[in-house]
Amino acid sequence: MTQALLVFYQRIIIDRPWQAIAFVLAVTLLMGMGLPNFKLDASADSLTLEYDEDLNFFREVSKRYGSDNFLIVTFSPKFGELLDDKNLETLSSISKNLNNIKGVDSTLSLLDAPLLYSPKITVGDLENPLNTVLSEGVDKQLAKQEFLTSPIYKDMLLSADGKTTGIIAKLSLDSQYLELVSQRDNLRLIRDTEGLNSQQQLVLASISQEFLDYRTAKAAEDHRRVAEVRNLMDQYRDQATIYLGGPDMITADMVDFIKSDLAVFGIGILVFMIATLSFIFRSIRWVILPVATCALCLMIVLGLLSWLDWRLTVISSNFVSLLLIITLALTIHLIVRYRELFATKPKAEQRMLVTETVQSMAKPCLYTVLTTIVAFSSLVVSNIRPVIDFGWMMTLGIIIALGVSFIILPAGMMILGKDKNTAKKDRSGVITAQFAQFTQQRGSLVLLFALALALLSALGISRLEVDNRFIDYFKSDTEIYRGMEVIDTALGGTTPLDIILQAPAYAPPVVIINENDADFDDYEGLDEYEDFDEYEDLDEYEGFETEISSSSNQESYWFSSTGLAELAKLTQYLDAQPEIGKVSSLVQLDQVAADLMGHKLNDFEIAFMRQSLSPEIYQQLVAPYLIEELDETRIQLRAMETAGLKRAELLAKIKQFAINEVGIAEENIRFTGLLVLYNNMLQSLFKSQIMTIGAVFIGIMLMFLVLFRSLKLSFIAVIPNFLAAAVVLGGMGLLKIPLDMMTITIAAITVGIGVDHSIHYITRFKREFSKDGDYIATMHRAHNSIGQALFYTAITIIIGFSVLTLSNFIPSIYFGLLTSVAMIAALLGSMTLLPKLILMIKPLGK
Repeated sequence: MTQALLVFYQRIIIDRPWQAIAFVLAVTLLMGMGLPNFKLDASADSLTLEYDEDLNFFREVSKRYGSDNFLIVTFSPKFGELLDDKNLETLSSISKNLNNIKGVDSTLSLLDAPLLYSPKITVGDLENPLNTVLSEGVDKQLAKQEFLTSPIYKDMLLSADGKTTGIIAKLSLDSQYLELVSQRDNLRLIRDTEGLNSQQQLVLASISQEFLDYRTAKAAEDHRRVAEVRNLMDQYRDQATIYLGGPDMITADMVDFIKSDLAVFGIGILVFMIATLSFIFRSIRWVILPVATCALCLMIVLGLLSWLDWRLTVISSNFVSLLLIITLALTIHLIVRYRELFATKPKAEQRMLVTETVQSMAKPCLYTVLTTIVAFSSLVVSNIRPVIDFGWMMTLGIIIALGVSFIILPAGMMILGKDKNTAKKDRSGVITAQFAQFTQQRGSLVLLFALALALLSALGISRLEVDNRFIDYFKSDTEIYRGMEVIDTALGGTTPLDIILQAPAYAPPVVIINENDADFDDYEGLDEYEDFDEYEDLDEYEGFETEISSSSNQESYWFSSTGLAELAKLTQYLDAQPEIGKVSSLVQLDQVAADLMGHKLNDFEIAFMRQSLSPEIYQQLVAPYLIEELDETRIQLRAMETAGLKRAELLAKIKQFAINEVGIAEENIRFTGLLVLYNNMLQSLFKSQIMTIGAVFIGIMLMFLVLFRSLKLSFIAVIPNFLAAAVVLGGMGLLKIPLDMMTITIAAITVGIGVDHSIHYITRFKREFSKDGDYIATMHRAHNSIGQALFYTAITIIIGFSVLTLSNFIPSIYFGLLTSVAMIAALLGSMTLLPKLILMIKPLGK
């Protein structure tokens, strides 16, 4: 701190402590007025990549085929058989009430399923309304057998044991949402590639705000709908075991998890801070001042985020605990330095003690904050929006934490006056002295152990995985977990995947049947069909004329024997994969029709069957899988999270089989659905991890070169901290803990916070070294002074992160535990490896 800046600081903070505190309180009050606008975001958009083409395609497919959003209510009766009249009446009541909930477009359950084998019908019956399980005179046992074995209903409506079914509430397509997000993303892409003119900038700002407001209202409506469905379910829990599933339910529960975590973390961190500070300093003032500093800092930052409408996500929810921990670490450094000065100069005036504390700690604290900012801001190189937001939020929060700490704590010291010397009660010096002694006597062992850790970490990092099961994000006693498990194991899987297929460029001719006034028997070309006479029901139909067409634009390639054969081969392969549950496509209709006919259908019979379908059957069995004007078909499947799902591997092997074995051109196949979007995010994690660590290394090295003005000292400073990060990542690889959206930030956080130790230690080491030029003596003095502050802050951070284990979100638990382990490694590195490297290399001269 320059002399002019120090004088200015003394004038406005140290000499006017009440006014300084009043200023911070006023800012806190102003920012706090925005807290009622504080919002959380756990939407699917917050877990996708920036500018993901697959996301755009996903939205386009939703427009073509209708909404793919749904809620599913699982139903396992507690009394009687599932198809008993009473249970069917209960299912009917639930289904009816679900349909009355705003936003539910329709419901699908075994109550609505047209029965084709109960008893077995003919193809001609497909043009008429069909029986359902509720129809009078239906044989329930036949219907049950159909639900269990029919190609259309198997693994979809009824579990294999016949005890569980599900009611799917299909939600309405939100066209306004799709339109707004499309306009916004198009303008953002132009902005980032070509640049926007002033008019386009205004339009982008307007559209962005309109979309944000609409998404806020939509999130509230979605949350209300989920709550309404749960209230409905509660009315029937005495009759059945019921779970709720679906994307909107997960989003709603994630928001509740975030709110719960914020409350739990806040209370947990507060209790931990009070206990830690009381144990360390044993003085009420050194509890009140740091806690007040942390509380004011948090209020200011959260209020500012509220004014800016910057929303916390699942990832950035850890922002609160991190900010409190980092702010507390800053206050501990200032307190320890003040107490150290007070112990050596007990008769000095308070103003002088506080001034010297600030003057000696300003530079190292500033650089520790800057390096921490570099670490967190490196997260913006990620292509994952919540990770980017987390980096910027922490950057903003740390800057405010530095300012508040250097106002509240010194001003509070001035108001409270001098405290009695309690340094003699501090026993941490004994611990840090033992670290120094061990480094001096066992330095070679420290180096060998560090080298072994580095090699083992490298092995672990090479085994690091990025794929994991979404179900494992939640504790086994949560409804999300239980619901996903039931849907996964009993009702054909949880994670949707669509395979979109385009017809080949040169499709073979297909048969078209046109309805007109001509007599059916007048058409001479019927003799070309060898199996025509086998079709028993043709005599029932009059007034049809057929023709053969070579135009693939008039009738779908996928409603031909060739197209259906390709679909059947691919569908058969999909059914054989253990991680795939229910597979639905046009093939199921073809299989049923062939079974009803008693033989495989030829092109004429396929075309005739197409014309024979009633509108209801067409909407249920064809429309979800075919866009005739585009000659495009869709295979819908659900992957099973509980079956060792590896998303990237699954997508790769499906595509390889479709191209190499089925013969579908690569340009004619594309995947979409939540499985694809989530996989893209996961696969981006490893790349982001490398980019993040690279950005951190470059940024911190530049900071060290400016601070220490020594290349040797800069390399020495980063080695222990990057080793700590490597230990955690390597440990994850060896223990088969995959990278996820939370653990991706651990390396940056470890380096960012751990580097603070290096800065404080080396800064103090240089100051002590200037006294006598003795490396050994300097190490002991540094350990007995700044070493105590490092020990306190490390213990504070380690215990603070362990509070995250109270979360309901498993990645948060991993994040807390792994970061605690990383900080233990960083503490040991700064107390042993860092001084050993200094003693060995002697970067300060001899």
